[in-house]
Amino acid sequence: MEITQHCVVGLTWTLKDTLGEVLDELDSPVEFLVGGDDLLAKIEEALQGHSVGDHIDLQLEPEEAFGDYDENLVFLEARSRFPKELEEGHTVEGHALPAGCNPDAPQDLLYTVTELYPEHVVLDGNHPLAGIAIRIHLDVQSVREATQEEQERGTLGTGFFKIEAQAPGNDLLH
Repeated sequence: MEITQHCVVGLTWTLKDTLGEVLDELDSPVEFLVGGDDLLAKIEEALQGHSVGDHIDLQLEPEEAFGDYDENLVFLEARSRFPKELEEGHTVEGHALPAGCNPDAPQDLLYTVTELYPEHVVLDGNHPLAGIAIRIHLDVQSVREATQEEQERGTLGTGFFKIEAQAPGNDLLH
């Protein structure tokens, strides 16, 4: 079966930066809905017409992947507003930021704690791969028709490099 819009494709991949450093490797196939919200547009476009066993190599510029890095999405907040259990790497949903945080911080973003200081916390609302051109090697492991329910939902819930809030980090703020 060839990959078309509204099918489900099982992929493995190796993701590298332009210097060849491996950023991520997926050895076990993960299924994604083609024609939904699971994959980046350029990846979906490249998959069209391929079938099981095919290999695809792509380079994605930042604007085709996770966008340019925006320094306006980095916020310095008082350490005292956050639980002492907070650690670098934790993620915090914008709507769950503690009272008193910068009102200019967009509420619809997911912030990563990038640095902790005795008096301050650095929150970054950029995707961790923002501003980076990436090279991706995809292997098509499976292809099937999407169910009606999958098509209506528009996702299998396995977005490509979707960063999700960490439950322990968010529980600390509620």
